[in-house]
Amino acid sequence: MAHQGSPQLVSLVDPYVYQTIQKLIGSRFVVQTVKDIVRGKLKEVNPDHIIIEGSGGSAFLVRIGQIVSVMPDYSERV
Repeated sequence: MAHQGSPQLVSLVDPYVYQTIQKLIGSRFVVQTVKDIVRGKLKEVNPDHIIIEGSGGSAFLVRIGQIVSVMPDYSERV
């Protein structure tokens, strides 16, 4: 237990978003955040963030709380 006056980390997890995004592991999609748009393949889902592999193998960590929308990415289909 923290002492009075000590800073505490509070993290809110939306279980519905977390569970829904987990179903997309391995899929290519577009994530719109409050700041930018990220495209890539979903590699990992954690309660507070997701890891997306972009083109060229770059890894992007996106905080779930910053996600505005998620949609399939069909731009690389042949």
